[in-house]
Amino acid sequence: MNEVFIFDHVRTPRGKGRPDGALHTIAPVHLAASVLRALKARNHIDPEDIEDVGLGVVMPVGEQGADITRFALLQAGYGENVAGYQLNRFCTSGLDTVKMGFGLIASGQADAVIGGGVESMSRVPIGSDGGATYTDPTLGRDYPYIPNGVCADLMATLDGFTREELDTYGVESQRRAALAQSSGWFERSLVPVQDAFGNVVLSRDEALRPGTTLSDLAKLKPTFASAGEAGFDAIVLRRYPHLEAVQHVHTGGTSSGIVDGACAVLLGSRAHGLRRGLQPRARIVACATCASEPLLSLGGPIPVTDKVLARSGLKIDDIDLFEVNEAFAVVPMRYMQNYGIERDRINVNGGAIALGHPLGATGAILIGTALDELERRGLSRALVTLCAAAGQATALIIERI
Repeated sequence: MNEVFIFDHVRTPRGKGRPDGALHTIAPVHLAASVLRALKARNHIDPEDIEDVGLGVVMPVGEQGADITRFALLQAGYGENVAGYQLNRFCTSGLDTVKMGFGLIASGQADAVIGGGVESMSRVPIGSDGGATYTDPTLGRDYPYIPNGVCADLMATLDGFTREELDTYGVESQRRAALAQSSGWFERSLVPVQDAFGNVVLSRDEALRPGTTLSDLAKLKPTFASAGEAGFDAIVLRRYPHLEAVQHVHTGGTSSGIVDGACAVLLGSRAHGLRRGLQPRARIVACATCASEPLLSLGGPIPVTDKVLARSGLKIDDIDLFEVNEAFAVVPMRYMQNYGIERDRINVNGGAIALGHPLGATGAILIGTALDELERRGLSRALVTLCAAAGQATALIIERI
């Protein structure tokens, strides 16, 4: 296989995913075009070099439908000859576009590609795509659907995590993200978003809640208790009869934030870098995707980590930093518990609880977050992984050059 390198990555700030959020007025195709344009300018990209471009989009309908990537490329000045596709594997989508690009370059089918993602959650809300999963009861006979939040509470119940432990994690995510933002650790990769008149509408992540305390989170009601009472707890208890009840312990303070955002990552071969005078920043060591029990829809990061470590020949102690998407606090917490990872090696600059989770873009964003931090600390390897609905997960290991 050819070696595959990461040459650069950029992202927008994440804006609150609601009508009063700073990015609500920006159409998703413009968000996507902004990062593609910035990546092109920063790296003097010749569009003729780019074999393919993929963007993760979890709600690929309405303004995010019709292969948004192709039209974002046209708007971003890549000309007529660069192809693009959109990909949806729920929350791993952005990471999967990088994995797809890795495959093209490693197999010799391309010298340079772009992966990334975009999600405007204020304009195309969760659930906009519908789907038989939510409406066809015959699909649920063997593997019934439950909301991810109920799954998070189920996992916390199974693993014995308390409300206070989850809240403590949520507070720490806020503290770390606020420190990283105030220290300028995100600045290298941030691309301010401008409106049609060139005015900057957002230059830094908007959803953080600095100063959040345990007493603040203790006042919040469990977010998913009502869904449990509506019948989803009964579904869970039929499958896990040894449980007396599902303890509903996640709140808005321990769940990922709803935000708008976009990201783009430039991948290439060694030959591409030499030809264009680009210095690679990292090498992709290995990647993997897996699926596991659908009812534990957030449990995939552990088996997919086992798979990617085996594929790479590395051990958990060979990884310096981990980015495990904070879909809910229980996901990184059970990950740390399973592998015995110290808290200072995982999500070191906070995560989606504080910064938000623009569904289709997050996986690619986390690659950039990990790489920037490897460089800042002078470390070597990072592992990025996300869970996705219905028990899926993707993981990718990078090594700093």
